Amino acid sequence: MAAVKNGRVLVVDDESDVLFAMKMLLKTEVREVVTEKNPENLLALLSKERFDVIFLDMNFKSALHTGNEGLFWLSKILEKDRNVAVILITAYGDVELAVRSLKEGAFDFIVKPWHNDKLLETLHHALEARQIKQKSQPAKSKTPDSSPILGTSDALREVLYKLDKIAPTEANVLILGENGTGKELVARALHEKSFRADKPFVSVDVGALTDSLFESELFGYKRGAFTDAREDRVGRFEAANGGTLFLDEIGNISLPMQAKLLTVLQNRQVTPLGSNQPIPVDIRLISATNVPIYQLAAQNQFRKDLIYRINTVEIVLPPLRDRGEDVELLAQHFAAYYASRNHKPVPEFAPATLRKLHQHTWPGNIRELQHAVERAIIMAEDTVLQPQDFSFSGMEPEAGPLPATGALVFDQQLPLSEIERETIRRVIEKNKGNISKSAKELGLTRTALYRRLNKHDI
Repeated sequence: MAAVKNGRVLVVDDESDVLFAMKMLLKTEVREVVTEKNPENLLALLSKERFDVIFLDMNFKSALHTGNEGLFWLSKILEKDRNVAVILITAYGDVELAVRSLKEGAFDFIVKPWHNDKLLETLHHALEARQIKQKSQPAKSKTPDSSPILGTSDALREVLYKLDKIAPTEANVLILGENGTGKELVARALHEKSFRADKPFVSVDVGALTDSLFESELFGYKRGAFTDAREDRVGRFEAANGGTLFLDEIGNISLPMQAKLLTVLQNRQVTPLGSNQPIPVDIRLISATNVPIYQLAAQNQFRKDLIYRINTVEIVLPPLRDRGEDVELLAQHFAAYYASRNHKPVPEFAPATLRKLHQHTWPGNIRELQHAVERAIIMAEDTVLQPQDFSFSGMEPEAGPLPATGALVFDQQLPLSEIERETIRRVIEKNKGNISKSAKELGLTRTALYRRLNKHDI
């Protein structure tokens, strides 16, 4: 939060209404918001002042209206300050050009008319990245030693240890974990701690792409490649060139998409639709999924050779129910954030409230905790959060161990703890007491499995 509140933001747009709206939105979020209508004044302004984030319009009132003005001023800004985070403001029709701007060094882009929550989320990510980059500068040959990932539990320490070992390498990483465990946060941390930190980080939810969109989104296309291809478009692989490409929900893509992805990863080049000219790409690949990908491979629903390509190293994120004391730490972090954002004093947690939070199984993990705290901050009548301020929607199914092979069937009347105990017992028996193999099959770390063995007296 400190990085956000202390930030200085510059907004450059030739529309007075945009400048006013942006200033009203941001003035409570950061230390200072400066606005500028004329981009010609940019260089003089940057010579006198330093900013953490610059919102830059892609089109100004000129004869061109092609977005090239935005790319031109982006290059000028980065010549002055390579560390400033530039967020492009673009119209919907210029999204392809905005994607190209990521390759040119922009941090991200937003589309007009923007959604306030999305804009603020982008700003917070930019300020966090700026802070990490500043900490890394005194020792440029090393990665930063700080992380935005919060937690002190043994389960998380194991993840952070592996993250610090992996980040400075070129290894492809597969991140496994339930929904809401922070897979994208870990992917960003890997990028920010790598030697590619000053290059683009491009994130794609490939699980949401249809087969028809997969190639055009990832590999790009040339004008005329299909009916609506009115101009060239840079794909996400090319946009991430030199940096990191994060493919989220990779376990949900179809076999034909897997084959196309494997070809690109093997050859390290993409061929845009409508072109015969391959383009070399230099990316570090990070993938993530919440599905049992090894079980899918055993059932011939996911290519084993693709797993070998994306999984040089694997990070398994523990569910929140296995992180013990981290629940309280994260709850306090979210409380401080949402209290500030909603102009309320930072609350305390009553002891009974903390007990309730620790007893909940958090099937939605950190995301569920975040939303629960936000609701409590908004609805609470007092500065001390009470148990009744927290209600759990039950939208998420109760989470439990997910065996990777074979269906385990239990009496549905059994308590959840008894089902968990019997599942662990059967898997360990099946693996002849091999703890490492059993933990992997259950989707747990060795440390988490040992804790459950003690808990159930197995």
